[in-house]
Amino acid sequence: MIEIFGKPNCPYCSRAIRLCQLERYEFIYKQLDVDFTREELMENFPGARTFPQIKINDIIIGGFNDMDRWITEQKLKAKAKERVHI
Repeated sequence: MIEIFGKPNCPYCSRAIRLCQLERYEFIYKQLDVDFTREELMENFPGARTFPQIKINDIIIGGFNDMDRWITEQKLKAKAKERVHI
């Protein structure tokens, strides 16, 4: 499960949501000051300085670029498995 911790008017938050939709990943979007506070963000993501902050299966991934890289790696792993089974 992907959890996206974002804020309003954040282009990278919107990109993270859209990427999940395009890749058909199940995700939850949580918005600052609605679903969590800045203090809770700092507790869950020590040292975070940008939005969004993303967890995948309860593991901190980082921001949008980190999630994009993770998705690319998952695709490559899936293709490698396909080649092994041919």
